[in-house]
Amino acid sequence: MCDKQMRKPGEEARNLRSMKKAKLAWRSNRLLVVPAGLYAINNYIKFVMQLYFHPTTVKMLSNLKVLSIALLMKAFMGRVFSVLQWEALFLLILGITVNQLACKPLHGTKHGGLTDPPGDPRSLGCYFYTLCSIVVPSLASVYNEYALKKNFETSVHLQNLFMYLYGLMFNTIALMIVWMRNGFQDIGSLFAGHNSMTMLLVANNAAQGVLSSFFFKFADTILKKYSSTVATIFTGLVSAFLFGHQITINFCIGVSIVLISMHLFFSSSEQLSKAKFNSLGGLNEENSSLSNEERSRRANRFIVSPSMEHLSAYQSAQNLKDVGLSASAAENRV
Repeated sequence: MCDKQMRKPGEEARNLRSMKKAKLAWRSNRLLVVPAGLYAINNYIKFVMQLYFHPTTVKMLSNLKVLSIALLMKAFMGRVFSVLQWEALFLLILGITVNQLACKPLHGTKHGGLTDPPGDPRSLGCYFYTLCSIVVPSLASVYNEYALKKNFETSVHLQNLFMYLYGLMFNTIALMIVWMRNGFQDIGSLFAGHNSMTMLLVANNAAQGVLSSFFFKFADTILKKYSSTVATIFTGLVSAFLFGHQITINFCIGVSIVLISMHLFFSSSEQLSKAKFNSLGGLNEENSSLSNEERSRRANRFIVSPSMEHLSAYQSAQNLKDVGLSASAAENRV
């Protein structure tokens, strides 16, 4: 009996095996086509940016995505940031930039070295692609978070499958367009130049994408950005320990600023979540007189909320909702 229970598949496993439920989940998660398309566009923008700037400059410009993400979360997802949290985000940008200032830009040489980018960094096209390199990935991340949390009951693995299928579709269309322009001469070179190392990099990037989806669904985009920064710091420390790379003063100052930013941002988050919970049906004087239906309606607004503290408040609001419904049922029985 115990052995049968151990081998009995869970509810999530049965859902994944059910084609009917999978089709229903696919329809309810069709919004994932939007971030998949934006990610496909961003993959090409990354290469175009190399025509106008050195890699170090491109990396520094990408730091502006932090503010872009915050503005998009505020505009489209109703995320509320305190003044201290805005200051923390500016400090995060400053810390990353200070660290990257230690990287010297690459210049062309007379002996076949790396050359300067061929594009004019002051052209109109450069400004356009720079704006796209900031807005497109930011919008993709925020909308991806929204789409994943909108259908919170769907397995994150199933949602990843849907989005990667959409991404495969968009990239296949782009590849077909390139082949058509070249007269289908490059079809055989699709996997040219690949080896075990490049395949390992592909697998590593795929794992990063899956991990990012967990951040988007169970935390938020801002926390993912902070985690990426911490990973960069960890990489610098490991490189210094294993390969003897020099730890510069810029690195030390940048790490200090980032740590201060993290403390400032997440210390404010706890206070903000309490205020958010009280405003959306918490136990305070103003909301004590609300009906059970109104409390339930306000509690359900947490379902598509964008951040970790909102999710914890959602659980508290759900508990409050269950208590209210139980009390209402008891009154009806009486």
